[in-house]
Formats: sequence, structure tokens, C-alpha cells
Amino acid sequence: MQLKRDILKSNKAQFDSAHCDCHPERIRPDRSIGSRRVINTGVMLLFITLFLFAGTTQAQQIKATASLDSANILIGDQVKLFLEIDHPKDVDVQFPAVPDTINSLIEVISRSAVDTFELDDETLMKQIQAYTITSFDSGSYRIPPYWFQINVDGTIDSIPSNGVTLNVYTMQIDTTKGPTDIKMPYGAPLTLKEVTPYILGVILIGAIIFFLLYSIKRKKNNKPIFARPEKPKEPAHIIALRELDRIKTEKVWQKGKTKQYYSELTDALREYIEDRFAIRAMEQTTDETIESFRSQKGLVSDKNFTNLTQLLQMADLVKFAKYQPLPDDDNLSLVNAYFFVNDTKKEEQKKAENKAEDDENVEEVVIK
Repeated sequence: MQLKRDILKSNKAQFDSAHCDCHPERIRPDRSIGSRRVINTGVMLLFITLFLFAGTTQAQQIKATASLDSANILIGDQVKLFLEIDHPKDVDVQFPAVPDTINSLIEVISRSAVDTFELDDETLMKQIQAYTITSFDSGSYRIPPYWFQINVDGTIDSIPSNGVTLNVYTMQIDTTKGPTDIKMPYGAPLTLKEVTPYILGVILIGAIIFFLLYSIKRKKNNKPIFARPEKPKEPAHIIALRELDRIKTEKVWQKGKTKQYYSELTDALREYIEDRFAIRAMEQTTDETIESFRSQKGLVSDKNFTNLTQLLQMADLVKFAKYQPLPDDDNLSLVNAYFFVNDTKKEEQKKAENKAEDDENVEEVVIK
């Protein structure tokens, strides 16, 4: 190193100066000449040792090292080569440029950034760079030392690392067994990405088969393949009350159409009875309908049964016996029809309507 050369140069100068003190012209014959020469030589060696120690102390603070995480690998395996240097913090270090190929047989696959660490001594630091290397030829290869460039207070110098040896081995082949079959590749596990197209294909084929079977079944039943869902059927009392409201609005009995009036009135009641009580009133006579209610006690109250009987019998007299009822009878028949529907509608529907009425009453009270 330049530092050591300066130290040696300084020591040499001191050695020359000391030598000049022993020039033959200045030597006087004396018994103590031998002892003086010994004393001068000892002083000179002491000074040389001190200077060398001072230079060596500074040099010992900078240390470059090369190492492998494994010195023995198989062909094609990868191993890490580490270049590291310990130096004072005020010293600038430049790492060596490692080529992509070392000794033409070792390849550098990748290299990391330079990592910096602090040492126990706060004035020192460590820098490391890792290289991933491999080789595809068996043998023992020497990786030479690499030189780090250092800058000490403006003085440029360099320091080498140690060299390392990489041993590359081939696979041991047992020649006693003779030729053997080539092993087939290992099957890799299936991934969801590979299986998804098959799953979608199975689902699509299943959907097509289901559609064909559904179409055939609909055609056999003389039904369209695609049909709109049927609307939910309205409750029987809603239909009946709507029909009674229509009859009340038209007032055909006041226009002399008494027979038409009673026919429409009884038809509305018979449709309601058929939907509400499952009695085939549209196909039965008045007596058969009354007998159906009488045989199933508890369907309606006695009052509703009496009103229904009077209404149906009055309608038969008008339609078949040409009976002319009084205007009050016409109004009473319509009122009895309303009462019968409202009193015999399903209990669940009654509760819902009663609740709605109660809510309306509460709103009216709050508004007031």
C-alpha cells in the first residue's frame, strides 16, 4: 500500500541519517566504538518499529474479505459469493467490478446492492455485496482476490481481499446397474385456472340438456316454452266487493231490468262462495247450495245463512216466476249481499283490514 511505502521510505531516510553518523572520517579510535555502534543501531531499530507500528495500526482497521456460503456444489447449483470490507467511517470505499464470468467457467447470475452495517466500534463500519454464481463444468476453480479502492483523506489506495476456491462436482453414476429407463416427469397438481374451463363446459352441457328436456315436456303438455308467471289470485272477497260496487253504481233495477239485476247479484255471490268455501255454487241450484251450507255447520253464522237463503230464493222468484219485488226489496238484497261477503271473508284478511282501519283512525286523531 502507498501508506506502507511512505512509512518504509521515511524509515529508510532515518536509516541513512543514522548511517551518516558513523562515517569513517568521524570515527576516532576508542575502546567504546563497538558499544556506540550498538547503541546507535538499537535507537534506529526502535524508531523504525514505532513508525511501522503506527502504519500497521491504521492498516489493520481496513480489512477486505471474500467468502462462499458453500465451497462444494453440484453442477448447475447456485452459491453465494460475499465481498465485504471493514473500514473507518471517514474512509470512502469503492467495490471492485466483478465481471459476468469469472475465470470463463463461473457465471455470475445476479448481484445485490451494497449493504452497510455498523460495528461494535462506533468509528468502524462493514459493507457487504453478495453475488449469486454457478458453474456447469466440474472441477476446482480459484476465484482470485478482488481489489477495493479506498480514499483516505484524499489519498487513493487499494486493498485486496483473499482468494477462495469453488469445487464443482458431478452426480455420481452407478455403472454396476447398467442402463436404466428414463424417469417420466412428475405430475404437477392441477390448479383452479386449469380446471375452470372443464367445469364451465360441464355446466354448459348440463344446461343445454335441461333446456331440451324442459322444451319437450312443455310441448307434450301443449304449453309455451317461455311463459310469464301468473299473477297471484286476488282474494275472493275483493273480487266480490268490486262486482257488487259495479252493480250498485249501474243501478239496473231502477231501469226496469230487475231480472238482469238479480242474475248479476247472485252470480257475484255464487263465485264468491265457490272461491271462499269450495262449494260448487255456480253449478248448483239454490236448494243444493243451501243444503251444502246446512250440511257443513259452522261455515257461516245463522244470520248470514238466513240472509243468503232469502236472497237466493228472491232471485229465483224474479228470474223464473216473474216476481216483481218492491224497490225496498231490491235495496235490501244488495245490502244483504254486502253483509254476507264482509262477514264471511277469511279471518286473516279481516285482521289485516281491521288493522289498516285502526291505523287510519289513529292518523285522523293525530291530525286532529
